[in-house]
Amino acid sequence: MPKRHSPRKGSMQFWPRKRAKRAYPRVRTWPDVKDVKPLGFAGYKVGMTHVIAIDNRKTSLTKGSNISIPVTVIECPPIKVGAVRLYKKEKNQGNKLNIITEIWADNLNKELKRKIRVPKNKKEKKLSDKDLEKCDDIRLIVYTQPKKIKLKKKPEIFEIGLGGKNINEKYNYALSLLGKEINVDNIFKEGKQVDIKSVTKGKGTSGPVRRFGIGLKPHKSEKARRNPGSLGAWNAQGKMMYRVAKAGQLGYQVRTEYNKQILKIGDNPKEINPKGGFIRYGFVNEKYILIKGCVGGSVKRLIRFNIPIRPNNKIKEDDITIKNISLKSKQ
Repeated sequence: MPKRHSPRKGSMQFWPRKRAKRAYPRVRTWPDVKDVKPLGFAGYKVGMTHVIAIDNRKTSLTKGSNISIPVTVIECPPIKVGAVRLYKKEKNQGNKLNIITEIWADNLNKELKRKIRVPKNKKEKKLSDKDLEKCDDIRLIVYTQPKKIKLKKKPEIFEIGLGGKNINEKYNYALSLLGKEINVDNIFKEGKQVDIKSVTKGKGTSGPVRRFGIGLKPHKSEKARRNPGSLGAWNAQGKMMYRVAKAGQLGYQVRTEYNKQILKIGDNPKEINPKGGFIRYGFVNEKYILIKGCVGGSVKRLIRFNIPIRPNNKIKEDDITIKNISLKSKQ
């Protein structure tokens, strides 16, 4: 028999493959944007449906004809700015940012006490120009309002970056948003691209065949068929290396999907609610967005989407024109 050769299985980019710390992700890197505005938003995954649209792409084989496109529905109640956080870069520590101070709003929702210990000293601090000169970055601490869509009471709290180059402009803009609500259409527009960050659906402990895609061993194998097998002659280290595919956690991990397109931003729930509602979710009550294709995560999970860090120039805003959204029952 010929000797079978194949490259290693499973990407080493995601390592270690362990469960996420919480059900919604954090964002570590924000794009450089000249305009002073928030760089991200978040919503709750509703489910999937499909739309009938006209294909306007120049090089497409179906140009000008009606095509069916699967879309993910994300409900986006307004998020509220709870605080402004100022950062300073430390010398000889690379890009590490240390917190200088935080300015909290006075009109925080009472539901926020379910999540964190609300600061008592919430009076606005007036920073001088000298204090702002020490500052290198300003970000917003925001929290969701799931009570508005009757999903739950406990909100999620996270950080959102701000665009702009001038610290004074960012500081004044952040103070103007303090304690106010931000809607999804204040940041994103239809046809634009977004980077999706989510925690995928958890599937528990799984074997190496399903987890990494390794091949089954021959049926005359001495032991199990679904194991990675021995190291053969290469056994000088006397142990199984971490690079070898082994059983373990599958799913419930933070993943990023780049350059997903927003097909629609709507505020009329009647346009999207199917007969009987979405499975395991119910009916949409607030503003929503339609993302082309699928999105990681389970139903009712918080999905974060940001301004793309490296947008795809081939995707145009007018590539697709929606004619009809399916309202057939999902039951």
